[in-house]
Amino acid sequence: MSDSAGAPVRPARRPALSKVLSAAVFALAGVLFWTSYDTAHGGNIRTDDSLLRTSDLIRAKSHQNADLEQQLSALRGDVDALAHRESGQSPAEQRRTDTLGQAAGTKPLTGDAVTVTLNDAPPNATARIPGVPQPQPNDLVIHQQDLQAVVNALWRGGAQGVQVMDQRLISTSAVRCVGNTLLLQGRVYSPPYTITAVGDQNALRTALDKDPSITNYRQYVTAYGLGWKVEARNQVTLPGYSGTVDLHYAQPMG
Repeated sequence: MSDSAGAPVRPARRPALSKVLSAAVFALAGVLFWTSYDTAHGGNIRTDDSLLRTSDLIRAKSHQNADLEQQLSALRGDVDALAHRESGQSPAEQRRTDTLGQAAGTKPLTGDAVTVTLNDAPPNATARIPGVPQPQPNDLVIHQQDLQAVVNALWRGGAQGVQVMDQRLISTSAVRCVGNTLLLQGRVYSPPYTITAVGDQNALRTALDKDPSITNYRQYVTAYGLGWKVEARNQVTLPGYSGTVDLHYAQPMG
């Protein structure tokens, strides 16, 4: 190749440049290998918990918490049995204790119930009604506010007890969502979500129908296919809450 004056143009030194780059790549690879070895201290970094995805760690801790809760529940049962044997309570006093346990949610509760199931929309869901805009990602998943609306409506409907997934709620329970998962009392759940309330079935259904937040959610059910199902169930037993009931709070130092 030549320039406009006819002088030859010096060809680019691609071979030499490629050799330099190759040497740099090998050098960088060596640094990376050494860094990986040093980080893992000679172990397999693929099995190091610190390098697992956050979601995997959360789920692993959730399973661990479930096992610990089962152990705690068994121990609490032993303690309650010993306390009942040694307390010398009269039958009337024992009935009062059991009533208080029912109100606190620490005792099993049996009765007619209503179960509500919420679920994300199907994959690749689109608008089902003419004139409705196509959904955004947030329109197609269950949010914390949706779960809280159902729980609060059931309480307003006179629920004697409420269970979310497989856990009984008490006065200090908090229904929280992290991303597309439910975080409840140290355990993590994915949709579909089930909420069961023991109480008068007609009153519970009426409370659900009258709640404005649920009415708004059901518009998305119609428009985009979010899951919504209400079932009446007879003689359901909700487990007693088995977690800790200790309250922790902050106080100023000094």
